[in-house]
Parts: sequence; structure tokens; C-alpha cells
Amino acid sequence: MITQGQVLWTPTEELRRNSVLARYLEFLRGRGHAFDDYEALRRWSISDLDGFWASLWDFFEIRASVPYERVLGRREMPGAEWFPGARLNFAEHMLGQEGDTGASAVVARSQTRGPIELTFGDLRDQVAACRAGLERLGVGPGDRVVAYLPNIPETLVAFLATASLGAIWATCAPEFGVRSVVDRLGQLEPVVLLAVTGYRFGDKEVDRREQVAEVRARLPSLRAVVHVPYRGGADDTLPESVSWDALLAESTPLRFEQVPFDHPLCVLFSSGTTGLPKAIVHGHGGILIEHHKNHGLSWDIRPGDRLQWFSTTAWMMWNALVSTLIRRASIVMIDGSPTYPDLSLQWQMVEETRPTMLGLGPAFILACRKQGMEPGRQFDLSSLRSLATAGSPLPVEGFEWLYEQLDASVLLSNGSGGTDICTGIVQGYPLVPVYAGELATRCLGVDAAAFDPDGNEVVGELGELVIRQPMPSMAVGFWNDPEGERYRAAYFDHYPGIWRHGDWIVFTERGSATITGRSDATLNRGGVRLGTGEFYDVLEELDEVLDSLVVHLEADDELVLFVQLREGVELDDELRARIRNTLRGALSPRHAPDTIVALPSIPRTMTGKKLELPVKRILSGVAVNEVVSADALVDPAAIEPVVAFADERRAG
Repeated sequence: MITQGQVLWTPTEELRRNSVLARYLEFLRGRGHAFDDYEALRRWSISDLDGFWASLWDFFEIRASVPYERVLGRREMPGAEWFPGARLNFAEHMLGQEGDTGASAVVARSQTRGPIELTFGDLRDQVAACRAGLERLGVGPGDRVVAYLPNIPETLVAFLATASLGAIWATCAPEFGVRSVVDRLGQLEPVVLLAVTGYRFGDKEVDRREQVAEVRARLPSLRAVVHVPYRGGADDTLPESVSWDALLAESTPLRFEQVPFDHPLCVLFSSGTTGLPKAIVHGHGGILIEHHKNHGLSWDIRPGDRLQWFSTTAWMMWNALVSTLIRRASIVMIDGSPTYPDLSLQWQMVEETRPTMLGLGPAFILACRKQGMEPGRQFDLSSLRSLATAGSPLPVEGFEWLYEQLDASVLLSNGSGGTDICTGIVQGYPLVPVYAGELATRCLGVDAAAFDPDGNEVVGELGELVIRQPMPSMAVGFWNDPEGERYRAAYFDHYPGIWRHGDWIVFTERGSATITGRSDATLNRGGVRLGTGEFYDVLEELDEVLDSLVVHLEADDELVLFVQLREGVELDDELRARIRNTLRGALSPRHAPDTIVALPSIPRTMTGKKLELPVKRILSGVAVNEVVSADALVDPAAIEPVVAFADERRAG
């Protein structure tokens, strides 16, 4: 049995010699910067922002048609100005040089149609044709092109073509309902919409023609709708639309509009569980240099490598996945149910597509463990050099199970970041040990810390996760927020001039960390702050419990725990007592819930986040339509039993 903080992995000789990070350290030595270890490098990366980010620009050979005047113009947050004067294009770096076309770029697998593979040459040709088609539709710099598309090659092609024009990209996954799509894309007043008529999810055929028609009717700014054929069959048609083939019918030489460093590249959206989703604007240069840093120095992606990471187009991980191309490496694009026909699908795909890096969600990992799977014996996982997890904390048991399945040389990195910066804040690196149940270290160039309510840094105790200095990939701003009021309120109101990320975190003396949950959902019982992640880690160990959600109602000092149980398990007094005793024994008496309720499923957003704050507000008497949009949920019906429980409590 391993324990929290136990070292499970140390850097291999191969990584000490051949990792991108090792080569970067050698590059820095040539510039007169010698660092004995990762921590010394990290401290320099935040003490000399200009030197660090300039070194990345040179090391990763970022190409600009006009050079930058200086690294940082304005340094204060919000409003830091990065690489003023530079003009470049993100898509130009994604597609590589014209003569370098034969390497693999995309391996696509779908439950709706057959496999597709593209080389960089294929991708360049399709992007050139798509760009020409968008130009014929009148798209130019600053216009918004949006998509209602799954994770398929056409989505990538349209994104890069849009970026090449200096137009602005945004997308919603086709499982989103009409209100969710319009709440997001409607903010941007798009001129072109790309859409599919449906898709297959597991064994279920999903028709989206009615939804596309309604979305179209509610986006009056549209000049054109492009139909991407995907579902197949006679009814795979959209009236009054431009076909994908027609869009790509003519090509011109591939060109890239040269734009300022912070010119909008894409708009990502917050979950939208309460109110209108935040429309988070990211720039060409910030995403380019940050993803070079993240994918190269942390993920150690080298030319010829391959990344497999399941994501819908609604999650920032889709942007991180496709950015792998800047490393001259390939990606596996997966569309459909990631667990159909069973949990073995993604492991089987590792054997089939041979990625060097695999990304998985902690919930998926724990589900595999709980089911007793042994993918290390069932499948050939020998291609893997690293495995990363993100989206929620991974407990000790998840680390232990993964290292039972993987070769001992594989680097396991549990990371945490956010849509707001489109990268990681704390995660693993090739030259940093792996500590069980912990995020290994602060990322390079990220001046992260834990603050108490008065703005003092704390170590070894729970605090607000903050970033004290600017990063190039911090959101340029929010759409339709010209004075920056909503942007400042979101990140800078609590600690002026310092980015408050919204997570509770504990940093250890050695620099590793644990995240215990969102700070706006943290429980405060008897003056003691309890992170929701602590509850979930313990409850995962109970065979009867598949999933859970906990909230604290301050008015009555009541702790309410919702559990999703295995099929056939009943929530009786004996199980309630065992849940309470388990939490009391593993954590503290304060963690023992007053009320335990069984639900058919735990309500989650489309990106897998539990609805802690909305559920708390519903139990506090706020109407459901004021706190959550059903279209923003994986399963809109999952919130209904919570509402019924709240109604019963009030009636009683």
C-alpha cells in the first residue's frame, strides 16, 4: 500500500539525456545560464520573465514576419503586453514548412464512420482549400467562424483555415442543446457556421438536424452554413447550405495572415452552469509560445511522437490536443463514446494507434480500477513514454493502479490548469519525481502560490491558488467586455493585481501540490475549510459508490452528500452508517455528512465538472432555471432528482 507523497518514479537516464527539457537546459548553458536542477530553472523562469520567455522564442524557433520590440511592454495585470510589435500566425506553425509534408499528422477514429489518416501534406492541402472557400464566403481578419462539430479532422482543418485568415474560431460539441450553443456562439455574432446533421454515440444514432436549423435561425449574423457530411445516409443533408466538398473545391497557395501577438485566435467558453458562459478570448502568440513550452518541456513531445487524449470540441483539452502539431508530432482524434462498448476502448486504441503519450481523466482511471481491469496485461502499452491526467485530482489509489499497469519507466503526470489560460499551472516534468497523490511541481514561467484570505503566501496549508505574475497565454479578455470589467471581476477583484484562479490548493515544502476543489464550492464547517476533493478520494474506495457530490448548507450547518450507487445496491441505514464512519475515520468528524441521498447519476457539465455550487443553491431555495442551464449538462435529467429532493425538503 503506497502513501501520499511517496516517490513512485524518478527521472530515467534516457530523459536526462534526450528529453526536450534536457536539450533546453543545454541550450541555456550556451547562453550562460547553468541550472543544477528543475527547481533552480523554475525560480529563474519567474524571476527573469523577459529572459525566460525570450529564450523559449529562440529555442522553439518561433517565426515572426516582424520581430518583437521587447518581451514585455506593460507588465501589470490585468493588461500585460507580451511581445509588442511581433506579427505572426498560429496556423503557420501548426502546419510546418512546405517541404516537410510526409510525416503523420492525424489518426482519426470514430463510431460514426471509418478511420481516417492524414499526413502534414494532406492537412496543408485541405487547409489551403478550406481557406480559399472561406474567403469566397467573405471571411476576413476579425470575422468569427463557428462550428457545431465533433472531434474530427474537418474540425481541425476549419480551425486552421480560420486562423490562417486572421479570423476568430469558436466551437460547440454537437451534443450541446440549442440554448447552450446560442448562449455561447451567439455572443460572437458569427458569419459562418459549420455543422453536422448528427452522429453516433455508442450504439445510439443522434439526429441533430432540428437543432442545427434552430441554431441557424437564432444566429442572424450568419452569411453561410457549411454542411460537413458525417452521419451518412440519404438524410445527411442540410437545406440551403454549402457542402464541405464545395467549400474545398478550389485551392490557392496557402498563405498566413500576419497578425499582432495578441490578435484573437479563438474563443473558449466557461461551463455556463450559471448565467451566460464567459467568452474567453485567446491570442495567436500566447497560445503558440505557451503550448510550445507545455508540450515540449513538460509533456516532452518530440518530432514523430503521437498524443492520444479523448476530448470533445467543447473542452480546452481539444485545443491542447491539436496544438501537438506544433511539435511536428501527430494526434489521435477520437469521436464517440470513450467507454463503448466498454472501458477497454481507449486502452485498445493505444495498442492500435501506438501513441507515445496518453491522456486520461481521473474518473475514467478510477472506474477502470474499480472494475478490476488489467489493461497492462490485456493490451500492448509499450509505445507509451508518458501518461497524463487532468480535469480533477487523481488520488493515491489511481497512481498506484496505473503503475501496476504501466512500465516502470513511464512518466505519470497529474496536471491542473484551466480554460482561462489554456494550459497547466501545476503538473509533472521529465526531470521531477512523481509523488503519489500529488501534482509534481509548479510549471515553468507560472508564479503560482497559495494565499490566505489576507493575501499572505502559505505553505503546507490550504489556500487560494493564485498567479502573481503575467503569462502570455492568460486570456486576452472576454468578448463584448470592452472596458474589461467582467475580466477584472473574474480574476483580479479578490487580490488586486494578482490572478485568483478559483481553486483551493496546498503546496508542500518540496514544491508539489494537492488541489482539493473549487474555492467557490469549498465547505466551511466550524471555521475549518474542507475541500470537496478530499471527500471524493475517500468515497472512491467504497465498492458500492460509483460517484458522489457534497455540499454544505451554512444556514443549518448541514453537510449533504449525494451518491450514485452500483446497480442493485440500496442506500439503507447500514450503508449510510458505513459511509459516515469511513469519512469520519479517514478524514475527521467534521467530514461526516448529516444527510445522504442516492441519485441515479451525479449531475455534471459537458466538461465533466460536478455541479457543486448550482446544487447548493438549489437546496438553498433558488429556482433551478436561475442557477443551471440544462443544455450545459452531460445528462439534463440528472438534475431533476436534486430538484425533487429540494422540493420535498421545503414541503416537509
